[in-house]
Amino acid sequence: MPIIDAHVHLYPANVDRDPAAWAEAQGERHWAVLCTRKRRNGQPVQTLPTLAQLLAAMDAARVDRAVLLGWYWENPGTCAWQNRFYAECVRAHPDRLAAFATLHPAAGRDATLAELRRAREDGLVGVGELSPHSQRHRIDEPVFQEMLSLAGELRMPVTLHVTDPESRPFTGRIDTPSDDFLRLARGFPGTTFILAHWGGLLPLRDERFRSLGNVFYDTAASPLLYDAGVWSRAIPVLGEDRVLFGSDFPLNLYPTLDELPGLVRLVGEARKAGVGDAVLGGTAEQLLKGPRDKETKGLRENNE
Repeated sequence: MPIIDAHVHLYPANVDRDPAAWAEAQGERHWAVLCTRKRRNGQPVQTLPTLAQLLAAMDAARVDRAVLLGWYWENPGTCAWQNRFYAECVRAHPDRLAAFATLHPAAGRDATLAELRRAREDGLVGVGELSPHSQRHRIDEPVFQEMLSLAGELRMPVTLHVTDPESRPFTGRIDTPSDDFLRLARGFPGTTFILAHWGGLLPLRDERFRSLGNVFYDTAASPLLYDAGVWSRAIPVLGEDRVLFGSDFPLNLYPTLDELPGLVRLVGEARKAGVGDAVLGGTAEQLLKGPRDKETKGLRENNE
């Protein structure tokens, strides 16, 4: 069974050269706050590696495939820009990479839905990582809700950022009320949702989450949020077939041990915890299959 990292971020070289200046020019200040932070010792919270460096990190950890997730950008134009970049990455390495599209309802109904369809035609297989709370729109925003409905029709899973309500304060932290995720899951039963960062461990605190058949969870940034025992605490509650291995690369997950981000230690932590094939890649492989080409073509024609 392949190992699939279901939560990776990547940016083009022009962002890597001067991320703060790029973010200021694009009006993406929240991204800059989170992605250019430094620790107290001056070490960056994350670096901005190239595609080649991502592939090298995957090889070192024997990760077969990675899912490139978009960011919860503040501007629709940045979303479309990243979607094009991801399409190029997937075309260059179809055996190693899959990608999700990022969207913002501020683009308007027609443009948002058209961007989702174009992304699917370009080979992207999901939506996210989105964060209505960070992108400053309501979860009942009509364009956002229509986008979720179309994602369900296209069988494109939607990854949502979740902040643990009991997590420590940090620069750029934004609360994500748990009831919002319940409302989305129940309001769109035909859409598959992936709640990032163990879903903030919400199912361990609120049994209402345990009956949501269309909700999955990824393990992104786990070592920065929880101790290594989280695997054995959370998986029995969430269900092994509901958890997807994810790193949040290029966050440095072990800053006291590593100068640069990597995947080797997290894979090792998961294996030491005794997780099965479903978590390491089996469930992600099923979710990434997407629609059959005939279905995608029919939906595209019906919506034009």
